[in-house]
Amino acid sequence: MELLERIKENARKHNKRIVLPEGLEDRTLKAADILIAENIARIIILGNPADIEREASKNNLKHISKALIIDPKDHEKKEDYVDLMVELRKHKGLTRDEALKLIEDPLYLGTLLIKNNDADGEVAGAMNATGDVLRPAFQYVKTMPGISVVSGAFIMILKDNEFGENGMLIFADCAVHPDPTDKELAEIAVATANTTRAIVGFEPRIAMLSFSTMGSASHEMVDKVVNATKIALDMDPSLKIDGEMQADAAIIESIGKKKAPGSNIAGIANVLIFPTLDAGNIAYKLVQRLAHAEAIGPVLQGLAAPINDLSRGCSVSDIVNLVAITANQAAGLK
Repeated sequence: MELLERIKENARKHNKRIVLPEGLEDRTLKAADILIAENIARIIILGNPADIEREASKNNLKHISKALIIDPKDHEKKEDYVDLMVELRKHKGLTRDEALKLIEDPLYLGTLLIKNNDADGEVAGAMNATGDVLRPAFQYVKTMPGISVVSGAFIMILKDNEFGENGMLIFADCAVHPDPTDKELAEIAVATANTTRAIVGFEPRIAMLSFSTMGSASHEMVDKVVNATKIALDMDPSLKIDGEMQADAAIIESIGKKKAPGSNIAGIANVLIFPTLDAGNIAYKLVQRLAHAEAIGPVLQGLAAPINDLSRGCSVSDIVNLVAITANQAAGLK
């Protein structure tokens, strides 16, 4: 069974509630119809019910009526969510009048559904910028305990199954945080381990990448990776993690044995943690283009609940797949 089918099958088992705030976006409604038909998740759509019904009818979508449709301007929990918003942001001076306006924004309402345990995750971004999707998440859902930074992981599926886990590798951070500190880099490693287990279902073997392998070079950037490896082990002593090491030492067994003898990760890593965003972003794009690898993501990680951002050029199948991934993340957090 291919990875995406496994992800969908696991999502079906857990039956998570995923909110789609962009209720009048055509691709989103078409994806919702497929998700409901295939029982991948319980779908919550935000928008005016009459408008959604009209769009569903126009597009011959037969399953939208089975979704929970919430009108951001008029629903029974509106006052409860306003109270919650004011309580959570009173230290920032949020007034009730301001909260009454914000709660009518579907992106804010989606995060309040999650915060109030009325939904398990969210997928948006087909018609909204990344900053607009993530701002409410940072303000209300926030990061998970012990994690202070949000990062983005890519699932890289290679044609050559010699590398990683039968040709599958997880890369992070490739999407969010430009220059993490040693502590933040450690948090990214721990979060990526959780993502790996929840979504692809194998045990992570994490290489903390650098231009140095086990002291072959001396530089403050190397020190950051060395310290991050120690901090990650302090955070989770069960992790299979090692570093610092160069990319070839991490993924090619013969080189790993030469450069890092005694390492239980060198040569067989299936998770690669990059020291900076530029390194991670450049690496995933090069592997995607030059090795013709499939790159699934970015999967956002580190938030207390899964909230994932789509590209505005996404397809219907992209939305379906990301909802299934989000449902797996939600199941992993529980």
